[in-house]
Amino acid sequence: MTNISKTDDLVILLAVFDLGGFTAAAKTLNHPVAKITRAIQRLEQRLDTNLFNRTTRKVEPTEECLDFVRQVREGLKHLEQAEETLQLQKRAPSGWLRVDAASPFMLHQIAPLMAEFQQLYPLVKLELVSNDNVINLIEKRTDVAIRIGKLDDSNLHATKLGRSPMRLMASPNYLKTYGTPQSVNDLQHHQLIGFSRGSSLNKWPLSEPLEINPSIAASSGETLLQLCLGGHGIALISNFMIGEYLKNGALIEVLPGVVEQSSSRHDVHAVFYRNTALSKRISVFIEFLKTRLSL
Repeated sequence: MTNISKTDDLVILLAVFDLGGFTAAAKTLNHPVAKITRAIQRLEQRLDTNLFNRTTRKVEPTEECLDFVRQVREGLKHLEQAEETLQLQKRAPSGWLRVDAASPFMLHQIAPLMAEFQQLYPLVKLELVSNDNVINLIEKRTDVAIRIGKLDDSNLHATKLGRSPMRLMASPNYLKTYGTPQSVNDLQHHQLIGFSRGSSLNKWPLSEPLEINPSIAASSGETLLQLCLGGHGIALISNFMIGEYLKNGALIEVLPGVVEQSSSRHDVHAVFYRNTALSKRISVFIEFLKTRLSL
């Protein structure tokens, strides 16, 4: 007996169980009643157990049948998912892909890579959305989001893209005017740029932890970067934002080595909901980012 016929017998079993009888199952599946009967008999012989108690008036599942049906449902579901995955792998990724990320990450990392991505996957239509606050992926109809820092939502699948160290940065003009701090304690005598009131991001993970009271505050990391470039003070900035500015000298690192590198604030993840099957377009996007981000 082939595996295919075994699977057919299991499908018939579920029909009899769900519809409450052999005749109803035969009608729904468009099979003769005799075929339905033979399928159940084959299963009972193979399992050496009765699956249904039959009377002239009704068919009732046995206790053994109840447990077996539950496992059969799970097994057939996994089989369907495996077949769907294989079919998706044979097809080119296509359809809309809605991606969410904080404005700085979108501007400095994702946007510059999208021309290459679209050349590789021309059937994927991108919608790039910037949010400086954590969003609900379902409410915002988002396929994948880039999250920086500690993940708190247990309903998310997460793929780690890497770590982007944070550095204390200032412009040459600021340091020329106010001097260069020589220790963490010196920072209290400087203008410090941070986030809007009450933000946990104003707790800097330094060798001597420091909660700052910003001289000037912003709600966006990109605004914070521009303030730092403009000479308004010292800021704690993720490495993924500052590569070009370090190269051209527009920013200078202050107190190298004082930022605690084990902090989860450096982690960069791509996330999507657990109850959503990972579509081909999401998986290729995540793999594409893994090999090209400059963190």
